[in-house]
Amino acid sequence: MVRDHTTALEYLKTFEKKDGLSVDELMDSNIRGGLTYNDFLILPGKVNFPSSVVNLQTKLTKKISLNAPFVSSPMDTVTESEMAIHIALLGGIGIIQHNCSKEEQASFVAKVKKYENGFINSPKVISPKTTVGEARAMKQQFGFAGFPVTETGKCLSKLVGIVTSRDIQFIEDDSVLVSEIMTRDVVTGKQGITLTEGNEILKNTKKGKLPIVDAGGNLISMLSRTDLMKNQNYPLASKSATTKQLLCGAAIGTMPADRERLELLAAAGLDVVVLDSSQGNSVFQLDMIKWIKETYPELEIIAGNVCTREQAASLIAAGADGLRIGMGSGSICITQEVMACGRPQGTAVYNVCKFANEFGVPCIADGGIQNIGHLVKALALGASTCMMGGMLAGTTESPGEYFFRDGKRLKVYRGMGSIDAMQKTDAKGNAATSRYFSEGDDVLVAQGVSGAVVDKGSIKKFIPYLYNGLQHSCQDIGVQNLTELQDSVLSGEIRFEFRTASAQLEGGVNNLHSYEKRLHN
Repeated sequence: MVRDHTTALEYLKTFEKKDGLSVDELMDSNIRGGLTYNDFLILPGKVNFPSSVVNLQTKLTKKISLNAPFVSSPMDTVTESEMAIHIALLGGIGIIQHNCSKEEQASFVAKVKKYENGFINSPKVISPKTTVGEARAMKQQFGFAGFPVTETGKCLSKLVGIVTSRDIQFIEDDSVLVSEIMTRDVVTGKQGITLTEGNEILKNTKKGKLPIVDAGGNLISMLSRTDLMKNQNYPLASKSATTKQLLCGAAIGTMPADRERLELLAAAGLDVVVLDSSQGNSVFQLDMIKWIKETYPELEIIAGNVCTREQAASLIAAGADGLRIGMGSGSICITQEVMACGRPQGTAVYNVCKFANEFGVPCIADGGIQNIGHLVKALALGASTCMMGGMLAGTTESPGEYFFRDGKRLKVYRGMGSIDAMQKTDAKGNAATSRYFSEGDDVLVAQGVSGAVVDKGSIKKFIPYLYNGLQHSCQDIGVQNLTELQDSVLSGEIRFEFRTASAQLEGGVNNLHSYEKRLHN
């Protein structure tokens, strides 16, 4: 009997369960073993809203929220200050690598924190006796030329004027004092003014800088018009709720010397510290968590890496504010091959997140992310954010110089467990070896490789491509935010399908003589 088409929805209700598998059925290791992202698909839902309304706000740690679930990996070919600045402007956060001196790492953090300020509490100040030549040199050094002038040349001194690039642009005599050319009638804000009120004054007066003075006319802080413009250009920027500066994270090891390193990082304004180890369930990391909690109680801690509930439980009990999941799943990581330790990433993310979420501890899916589909699968399995290394390597903002080989523009990309990375610094400051508990070894055992990746262009285009792609993916699934995505997965409303090898082949490009794969314009 052929049914009347108008009864299709009624007939659907007669089935005992929805099409596909629940996440528990999919991830039953007794049936399928460990799964990674390519082993399954998420079944589509109903589209009844535009993709633009999808909200990707999420948690990085218990106290830190991001406007996009993107975290750049603390690798020396991925994240230094340029990457951290621009991924934060685009809604994510960068974790500064630590395969460098503690002073250099702290300087990277300071650059991020100073890039976009709310109130600049320590503005660069000059005195009336500063020469035009000295002001020009400061412009070269700091990258800007707007300096308030105070009687003593220091903050908390009486404001007497301001010098901008326009004032010194056509002065040929470098010996001229700024007191002769500075603007004396300065528009100022009074102590106690809010950030919104200060930005409104900048808009109305069209000035580049707004010095903030106390009742005695002494300079106490400043606002910048360039920061106001950044706010307009980057509405998703991840900022500290208190300072309004860009959020910044940094990685450290678990050696005694890393406590000195953290002291400099904290002084530079660090928001979150990542304890960087390939195997996070160690007495060294547990002791470090305890020490940080006692010494820097306001600093958020992300611990890891982990891939089992047992590992996660130890770190959560010690006080971790976030976890990093993944062991041997990165594109340049060979831990699973060499050490026979690890876990397929999909299974690791699902099991650890299901446990950690019971304690309100957000998790980062770290490793194995190759495309937008992998991002949404990691988030569906319970991760709050995704850490990317290879996805961001080769971009303009990643460290290193481009080179050409076989007609292609490339950048070096290497694992922190590669011999090249582990040999970068000496035993006194070698963070890469400590990540793999190898700092005392005469013979290094590599757990990563070195290679090269093709130029991906700027993350100013690449991250918006990922963001918009995630919005469209959520639209296809039928959810408007990441909380709804994960709740619907746990309730069984969102269904999955296991993919055979043939199904994976079918889902990719096939049967073409040649093609060009352009991901974004």
